[in-house]
Amino acid sequence: QVQLVESGGGLVQAGGSLRLSCAVSGPTFSIYSMAWFRRAPGKEREFVAGIRWDGGQTSYADSMKGRLTISRDNAKKMMFLQMNMLKAEDTAVYYCNNRGGTFAWGQGTQVTVSA
Repeated sequence: QVQLVESGGGLVQAGGSLRLSCAVSGPTFSIYSMAWFRRAPGKEREFVAGIRWDGGQTSYADSMKGRLTISRDNAKKMMFLQMNMLKAEDTAVYYCNNRGGTFAWGQGTQVTVSA
């Protein structure tokens, strides 16, 4: 069974940066396209960024395009999200999962951006 553990969130001022990490247990990480999602207070969970199984293709939500870089290390079973120029509206709990969101969700990591 795959387990997901997100980390790297925190409190940052607007314009600041954070790097999120996702550690994945289980033998099949490298065959999955993966993604980051977020849930802001009072809103539905939404897609933030995705990366193909081999890291060869990435995609980003329009609201954050140009401010994010998603990457992965299949050997270490890790995925990362570099977030720059953060805005108050980026405040949310950030989650990792496969692109379809079919793994059991982890607890996420809280990102709070102060205006």
